[in-house]
Amino acid sequence: MTNQKDVVLRHPFPVRVAHWLTAFAFLMVAISGLGFFFPSLHWMLDILGTPQLAQFLHPIFGLVMMVGLAVLLVKNAAYSLPEKGDRKWFSHLSDILKGKEHRVFEVGHYNPGQKMLFWKIMILAAILLLTGLVTWRPYFADLFPITLLRLALLLHSLCGILMMFLIIVHIYMGFWYKGTLRGMVYGTVTRSWVKKHHPRWLREMETKESKST
Repeated sequence: MTNQKDVVLRHPFPVRVAHWLTAFAFLMVAISGLGFFFPSLHWMLDILGTPQLAQFLHPIFGLVMMVGLAVLLVKNAAYSLPEKGDRKWFSHLSDILKGKEHRVFEVGHYNPGQKMLFWKIMILAAILLLTGLVTWRPYFADLFPITLLRLALLLHSLCGILMMFLIIVHIYMGFWYKGTLRGMVYGTVTRSWVKKHHPRWLREMETKESKST
């Protein structure tokens, strides 16, 4: 059993709830979206019940996903701001992929790759929300000309596919960094994990702990 002193809080409960709510809603949106976009995948709509029900639920799950992302934005934006040394991390990607990240860069709460992924997802989410509202029948679609609707649908579809790609990368990295998934399930990670992957964040936490005692 892991000693309580050897673990640190990585993700508070509200962040974990927002993350898994977003993940579930995104899965439902992706299933229905793929079923709408690709005729060969039309059978996926049956997962949500019927094509008609999937058409109704797609924007609902989309809004649920946006609520979850909004919580994550509020909670994690401060940790995801670009920093002066971030370029060094990207210039040593080969070393980082070999597990030598701690030798070339002092990573804070999130590494530059995570920060870049975070902002790309948020930008795509904003576009998906706007284009989704424009094309949402029967509520808003009738307010816009057909040309704008077609453009919005195209942009919505392209951004949706890009979002799926980014989420796949996110999932892969979560399993690739051993111990990362534990932080999003239980909220805590070991100090040894933090020391290896986020040493600057660990040093900052230890400084705060020493000042509070």
